[in-house]
Amino acid sequence: ELDMRLFEVSRLLNAERKKAAMMLEERIGRQLDDLEMKNASFKVDIRMDTTAEGTGERKYTQYGLDRVEFLISPNAGEPLKPLARIASGGEMARIMLAIKTILADVDSMPTLIFDEIDNGISGKAARKVGEKLSYISGRHQVICVTHLPQIACMADHHYLIEKFTDDNRTRTMVRKLEGNSKVTEIARLIGGTDISDTSLKYAEEMINNAKKAIRV
Repeated sequence: ELDMRLFEVSRLLNAERKKAAMMLEERIGRQLDDLEMKNASFKVDIRMDTTAEGTGERKYTQYGLDRVEFLISPNAGEPLKPLARIASGGEMARIMLAIKTILADVDSMPTLIFDEIDNGISGKAARKVGEKLSYISGRHQVICVTHLPQIACMADHHYLIEKFTDDNRTRTMVRKLEGNSKVTEIARLIGGTDISDTSLKYAEEMINNAKKAIRV
């Protein structure tokens, strides 16, 4: 019977998914730890829907009978919740960065956009975020909005986004930074409005070190 054949294939697919899920949970857990989310827990919830309603037939899809959902607990003591309902933009961005780092070689998405990824992270974590973004950019176009020099210095191309008021209207200007202007902007991120020779030298050093980073 066709239904029994489909059910057997779905059952085998469910078993393989569970094996892959255990590997994914472990690898993403390591990535989150690397991104200074040491108390976060990640789980892949796989449920095989074998119910038959009305017609008595199971609800097969191209993915079998499984219903898969990513669950996350960003902090110790918090229950696992669906990733889609995570409140913090910064946490969501880092979790997605961890997932995209793991799936960089097989993900067909051409462009990835990360916003608020630097929200609430330290300099050490920022460096790790920058390295992972650089790694992913070897396989995808990556657009990242950031205020941290540790992340900005890793970019291949830099754009400055500014807002200003003109004739009682708010306008946004995007300007590509090259050469000295790139160094100056990184120095501004380091030292604020007062740009010193020390911050300029440090900015140039950060950019040069970023260029040496090996993108596998």
